Amino acid sequence: MSAQDYTRQEMMAIATGREIRDGELAIFGVGLAMLAGYFAQAHHAPRVRAMTEGGVYGATPVGGLPWGIECNRISTNATSFTSAIDALGCLVASGRCDVGIIGAAQVDRFGNVNTTAIWDGPIGDTYRPPKTRLTGAGGANDIACGAKRTLIMVAHEPKRFVDKVTYVSSPGYLEGGDARARYGFPGGGPTAIITTLGILRPHPRTREFVLDAWFAFSGVAEIKANTGWALEVSQDARVVPEPTDAELAALRRVDETGALRKKS
Repeated sequence: MSAQDYTRQEMMAIATGREIRDGELAIFGVGLAMLAGYFAQAHHAPRVRAMTEGGVYGATPVGGLPWGIECNRISTNATSFTSAIDALGCLVASGRCDVGIIGAAQVDRFGNVNTTAIWDGPIGDTYRPPKTRLTGAGGANDIACGAKRTLIMVAHEPKRFVDKVTYVSSPGYLEGGDARARYGFPGGGPTAIITTLGILRPHPRTREFVLDAWFAFSGVAEIKANTGWALEVSQDARVVPEPTDAELAALRRVDETGALRKKS
């Protein structure tokens, strides 16, 4: 156990980074997704082949967490600086990308992600303006469709964990079961939803996400109370090991400016 204090966002980033293996070709979204990915590179996966949606490949952050997918903090020492066409249209769409990390405004029980807009009820057959307009999918749809496996990072709150998203910006397992396979996506789908409270993984048959692990500061009751469907708990569910001193040191070298630690 670490003697240091850490935030929920730091625990989420470390838990996500632990999912990344050395030598993989990985693509990261912005913000926390970048932090998790570059933490893995700094701690246990030094040979990870990192890229961003904008085509920055083979970089190590300089001077803190990058602000975006083409920020100078990652473009200055990149092996290759190309474009989204190469990153998303070639490497990801062809199924060559091992793992991608994306965020979510909403996620449902089958791992479908909504980052487009929030409607007060079903959209219906005729378009109507949403109640809340969100930031959009960016490259997350490409990653969710093409990466061999996808990791979803999201704050664990009732408004974000819904039974069914009203709009699928980035597909998970759609209606569950073999629904995703019928669409011929080259990618395998989400293998984990890592939250500020714990980790959910898909049931191997139904593809509904179930609770696999919770963080030391959380618990099953709190996670169920913040989930918008009847969340099942895996028989092997457990407590996630807390960050080690080495993990926190590596994470904070990436987050040099302390942007993440300003959050609880």
